[in-house]
Amino acid sequence: MSAAMAAHLSVVTSQSPSLSAARQKVIHLYRDFQRGVPEIMRTHQIDLPTSQIRTKIREEFERHRDVKDLAVIDILLLKGHQEYQETMNAWKQETHIMRYFIKDDAPPKPEGFLEKFLAGRD
Repeated sequence: MSAAMAAHLSVVTSQSPSLSAARQKVIHLYRDFQRGVPEIMRTHQIDLPTSQIRTKIREEFERHRDVKDLAVIDILLLKGHQEYQETMNAWKQETHIMRYFIKDDAPPKPEGFLEKFLAGRD
């Protein structure tokens, strides 16, 4: 990807004047991610169904659905734009992207002393 494309994907951060303006920014970022799925799959050689990737993107956005603080929304937007730019510019490796999917499949970590002991952990 060229330097011009990298600059094209960068976004100037700004404070949202209202919740409705922030909501529009979130929707725009969500659509960018969804439109970028085929490119992400091709660039990072991801061997998963498109629907699974789109569902994971939706889940990541849904995790923060109830956030109403404008400053927090702006920070989440910044982080979302960073993720998008890093992913689309192939600054992330396949393993970085696959971590989103491995979290769901991993068994829960042992919590109590006996569970940790039997699992061979300290």
